Amino acid sequence: MPRNLLSIACLSALLLACGNRGNDVAANTSTAAAQEPAAPFVTVDMASFDEPWAMAFLPDGRLLVTEKRGKLKLVTLTGEDTGNAVEISGVPEVAYGGQGGFGDVILHPDFANNNLVYISYAEPGEGDTRGAAVARARLQLNARGGGRLSGLEVIWRQVPKVTGQGHYGHRMAFDRDGYLWVSSGERQKFDPAQDMNSNMGKILRLNDDGTAPADNPFVDQGEVAAQVWSLGHRNVLGIAFDAEGRLWNNEMGPKGGDELNLVERGGNYGYPIVSNGDHYDGRPIPNHDTRPEFIAPKITWTPVISPSGFVIYDGDRFPHWKGNGFITGLSSQSLVRIEFDGEEAREAERFDMGKRMRAIRQGPEGSLWLLEDGANGRLLELSPPPTTTVEG
Repeated sequence: MPRNLLSIACLSALLLACGNRGNDVAANTSTAAAQEPAAPFVTVDMASFDEPWAMAFLPDGRLLVTEKRGKLKLVTLTGEDTGNAVEISGVPEVAYGGQGGFGDVILHPDFANNNLVYISYAEPGEGDTRGAAVARARLQLNARGGGRLSGLEVIWRQVPKVTGQGHYGHRMAFDRDGYLWVSSGERQKFDPAQDMNSNMGKILRLNDDGTAPADNPFVDQGEVAAQVWSLGHRNVLGIAFDAEGRLWNNEMGPKGGDELNLVERGGNYGYPIVSNGDHYDGRPIPNHDTRPEFIAPKITWTPVISPSGFVIYDGDRFPHWKGNGFITGLSSQSLVRIEFDGEEAREAERFDMGKRMRAIRQGPEGSLWLLEDGANGRLLELSPPPTTTVEG
């Protein structure tokens, strides 16, 4: 399909003070920085999808994109077939509805040799229950450009399955040691985030086959507790490792109090006991500073940004952004740039994208790739603007 070149200007974004409602602004509260008038990138509209949720680049430069209703698409990004998307068969049944459906897709670190891909999705249970699941399968591509998932095996499930259609989480990432990390939302049930008999409201560290590593912090408790790395989370929709191997996550707060967290081994982040937001029915939740035994976020946002995807950039196309984080925002319709200083972080810049943004990945050549949310959600490539040569 033809490329439509769009220039996205950096817009100034003014935020209300974050932290305690009616109280002084906390030190870790974010305010948006003033924006430069010139656009720092140009966007290219590459393709569109029906409710896209996640993407992963193959070694040959093609892209896998998940659609929430239960389809996996393979997209060509170069040559005459640029923008062409074909469906990959063999995707399991998904429980579509609300926030549920097909979720994340990532490659095994040794994909070049084993062709293993990992997918997450909401699966139906007995009665009116649902839960997140992670499966792995071999991606078999054919000469005609299509392909299928073969030998699909479910390696992890949320426990227990519950009613409702929200807060699945199920973002995934591999670390440099080959461990699989999975975010597991608390399914809008609150208490599971603190209950070690459930793996909901947690961040999990697994072997690549879904088993629990022997050195996980709660392995002595057995059962699903052995999977847990950290607890007290609400709905984690972005996880990423920095250059030092530290894990960061973004998660949606309730009514206010979206968070960016540095994830610590065995750490408890306090939800639903503490939050920098309140319940949707107006009931207050004590703030983090009232309970110092819980780990406080590095950044909180009120008004919320509704964080979704997350990357920490290490490419060369935007050298001045190397080591920065980028968070896609849903209700804020934004791309939020994060600057890190060791174990601290701050919002440095915010770009108005004009649409709800669902996901972000760094491409093989160092561009940033974004997916819009919803029907006809576009795939956008962000690259540096052309260099202007001045004569004379």
